[in-house]
Amino acid sequence: MFKVSYPDGSSREYESKKSVKELIADISQGLERASVGCVYNGVILGKHDFVDEDGAIKVVKFEDEEGKQIFWHSTAHLMACAIKRLWPNTKFAIGPSIENGFYYDIDLDEQLSTDDLEKIEKEMKAIVKEGPVFERKVLPKAEAEELFKDEPYKIELIEDLPADEEIAIYTLGDYVDLCRGPHLENVKDIKAVKLTSIAGAYWRGDEKNKMLQRIYGISFPKQKELDEYMERLEEAKRRDHRKIGRELDLFSFREEGPGFPFFHPKGMLVRNELERFWRDLQIERGYGEIKTPMILNEDLWHRSGHWDHYRDNMYFTKIDGEDYAIKPMNCPGSILVYEQSMHSYRDFPIKLMEFGQVHRHELSGALHGLFRVRTFTQDDAHVFMLPSQIQEEVIKLIDLADELYNTFGFDYTVELSTRPEDSMGTDEQWDMAIDALRKALDSKEMDYEINEGDGAFYGPKIDFHLRDAIGRTWQCGTIQLDFQMPQSFELTYIDENGEKQQPVMSHRALMGSMERFFGILVEHFAGKFPLWLAPVQVKVLPISEKFEDYALKVTKEFSDAGIRVEYDERNEKIGKKIRDAQMERVNYMVIVGEKEAESGKISVRDRDGNERSDVEFADFLSELKEEIESKKID
Repeated sequence: MFKVSYPDGSSREYESKKSVKELIADISQGLERASVGCVYNGVILGKHDFVDEDGAIKVVKFEDEEGKQIFWHSTAHLMACAIKRLWPNTKFAIGPSIENGFYYDIDLDEQLSTDDLEKIEKEMKAIVKEGPVFERKVLPKAEAEELFKDEPYKIELIEDLPADEEIAIYTLGDYVDLCRGPHLENVKDIKAVKLTSIAGAYWRGDEKNKMLQRIYGISFPKQKELDEYMERLEEAKRRDHRKIGRELDLFSFREEGPGFPFFHPKGMLVRNELERFWRDLQIERGYGEIKTPMILNEDLWHRSGHWDHYRDNMYFTKIDGEDYAIKPMNCPGSILVYEQSMHSYRDFPIKLMEFGQVHRHELSGALHGLFRVRTFTQDDAHVFMLPSQIQEEVIKLIDLADELYNTFGFDYTVELSTRPEDSMGTDEQWDMAIDALRKALDSKEMDYEINEGDGAFYGPKIDFHLRDAIGRTWQCGTIQLDFQMPQSFELTYIDENGEKQQPVMSHRALMGSMERFFGILVEHFAGKFPLWLAPVQVKVLPISEKFEDYALKVTKEFSDAGIRVEYDERNEKIGKKIRDAQMERVNYMVIVGEKEAESGKISVRDRDGNERSDVEFADFLSELKEEIESKKID
């Protein structure tokens, strides 16, 4: 008896062993239509392979996440095969699939260029035409060491394995690689490849090791899919928040503070609007705002568990001879606020919010604009609750997340992340916490994926992955349930029987990092912020100096009404003023000339080029206020 599982979740059982060739007629989404194939015990099956009794076949398509990883991992090996042909002395490190494509780290004396990428692509196409197949073998460790004796990086990987470990290898033509698989059966399924870049990478990510060359790439079963991907990539470059940040004068980075962003006046206008909106939304829902110190005694971080699990990412200092740490997280400070008072069961839930600035040590190579920095502000909140309130409060947090993301037009997906290997607490506590989050999601009838082993060290979590305007996903929000810190800090409340009990604590950050969320919004809107967020909402453009008085009067009226307005006083032609305002992504341009000055009205042009004339100022101001109040995003 064996079972075939399909991507749609359905399955079918078979009574006796069959060859995959025989199964093709039965499998409606089978090997010949699957792009990737059928996986059995982690191995791609060939059409003439047989399945033993009690086996389980999974039909994998390129559209499935597992299918993409198999496809891209196979392409990494195809690339390595091509590199070996072109530069026979190359030493190979690792070549995994990644979120979007694959890479291979190689050790080669010659520094490769972008022209070399084209040579490698050409050789890969030649190999595909030859049509070699991936063949898998399993060797004893000693044989594997002999086979890879001239490959130092492979030998190091093998030496890390137990002595009795059997080593899986794959051959593709005359190229042999150390790999667990699975791989495609035939490279002819790889119809479209693009090698995208070359970067430096230390072996095993350790800067003490040798710098290798890392070649990145992407591949697809069809050329059309590659073309669409490259088009999305170009659009992503146009939306790069670092580029738009410079153009709109929102923020900058300086060598004097690597990884520490500088927000400029216009950037702070956007950021302050974000904080004001988010603060008001939370206060309406019963949160109290707190502010906790940035530097706290080192002993606190031992008690919280961060010392054992996070100290490599922390900064330290001394005060009066005592050891202190700059906070990497806000939760211990929130706990100290809770400890200041005795609490009754009637007080719960207790909701404490904080825009808390934290510092975390990141390697310089990992820094990336506002997306990966060394200091950032979390929109943190800690909800202390009774055990009986867990499901109700988690549902409220999910509803709050939904309202937040809908405000900016984000679709999102949800993951439930379970216990990691490096964690605190008992199995019973973890099971209770995971079950509570699962029940909350189920009660909302939400679709979610289980992300095994990716919870925080103190508890499981619900993660929200946002999808932006061009289809990219970003992990932003998180709701984490914690039984550990209340226990470590001996937090208590008085129950209805007058006895001390331990509360449950949730950690919640839905924007996540204010800086990262800011950067995501810049790219999501391509710098064209909705009116309520825009740093400059209206720009007044006089056609010539003759109409300066009326233009200044209009500008003042906008400013007095609370509209963020700028006046373009330059002695330039009106066409240039309009073009420059469009480049600055200003929402509305108010054009003032002789006709407007005489009539006391205005002409309005939006950033998409739509124009209106003879507009009453009061009517337009009313439209602006309505658009701001509604937080319209279209």
